Amino acid sequence: MAQVTKEQRTEVIKHFQYNGKLVDDRPYGSGHINDTFLLTFEIAEMGNIKVILQRMNKTVFAQPVKLMENIAGVTSHLRKKIVEHGGDPERETLNVIPTVDGKPYYLDSLGDYWRSYKFITDATSYDKVEKSEHFYQSAVAFGNFQRLLADYPAETLYETIKGFHDTKARFQVFKEAVEKDIAGRAAKVKDEIQFVLDREDTANYFADLLSRGEIPLRVTHNDTKLNNIMIDNKTGEGICVIDLDTVMPGLAVNDFGDSIRFGASTAAEDETDLSKVSCSMELFDLYAKGYIEGCGGKLTRKEIELMPMGAKVMTFECGMRFLTDYLQGDTYFKIHREHHNLDRARTQFKLVEDMERKWYTMEGIIEKYNKSLT
Repeated sequence: MAQVTKEQRTEVIKHFQYNGKLVDDRPYGSGHINDTFLLTFEIAEMGNIKVILQRMNKTVFAQPVKLMENIAGVTSHLRKKIVEHGGDPERETLNVIPTVDGKPYYLDSLGDYWRSYKFITDATSYDKVEKSEHFYQSAVAFGNFQRLLADYPAETLYETIKGFHDTKARFQVFKEAVEKDIAGRAAKVKDEIQFVLDREDTANYFADLLSRGEIPLRVTHNDTKLNNIMIDNKTGEGICVIDLDTVMPGLAVNDFGDSIRFGASTAAEDETDLSKVSCSMELFDLYAKGYIEGCGGKLTRKEIELMPMGAKVMTFECGMRFLTDYLQGDTYFKIHREHHNLDRARTQFKLVEDMERKWYTMEGIIEKYNKSLT
């Protein structure tokens, strides 16, 4: 996508329901997909207000209109629930600012799609776990997100990225990548390929349970990293779930598992020294406690029981995707060095092995919190 110009933003800003005089307009945040800007408006004696303006990436999200229908529906539902529970809907959910013709998006003269949100003041998102309390607060917030949306009809949501966490389908794509070997790399990574092939049952696990009706389809976030939670600067509490682009039908255990994959690892996602890579049981325990508390009894006992498997499946899936991309010539994930995707895959596989070694410990932690619900 072409770089956003000042002239383009000037056109777009005129088409949203903003009040006051624009006094500042600058790039904002650390995201790599959408183009984000922070606008500041001066409203006479009321002082300044800030809003977020984003150009949606139509390469990643091919149907931005449907994506915004998802977000508008989910955030409206969240506002209603937050009000019912005596919360603050201005800070505890994203608030979409409509265009002058009442739509949740604007299509500009260059064919780009834009949206705008109220800026959440006095709160911060963190790119990595600096304090264990932040990780716990993110768990409570993502659990609360699940609780508030428990009665939202998941099947009515559009799938913004088809098969995003369909691990069974991704396994088939992996096998095809091995067979075609278009980059001529398969012979160099036989051990890693065998690691994936030996765990086909892991790839199929949740799809089989879902097909048998043993776990429910739910509204899921699908990108449950710490930096998608706003943490209140004063109270230290996780107050709002952001980045709702991948909100779609899914499994609560996958949302839980992806948080563990990213947040409970003792090393960076692309660490080359595998001796540094493990799954922290202290952080696993902390997150499980917060997530189950946040869900407020809305998950089934079966879903809670399957949380260790959620962690394993999401970590395995991520590693498999990195290895698939490596075999296909590094065409999807951005790389910053030779063999970067292979390093990433090996890190995830080391995490999977560590989880398998600690399996009974993980199950014991979950059983502890599952029993506490009785």
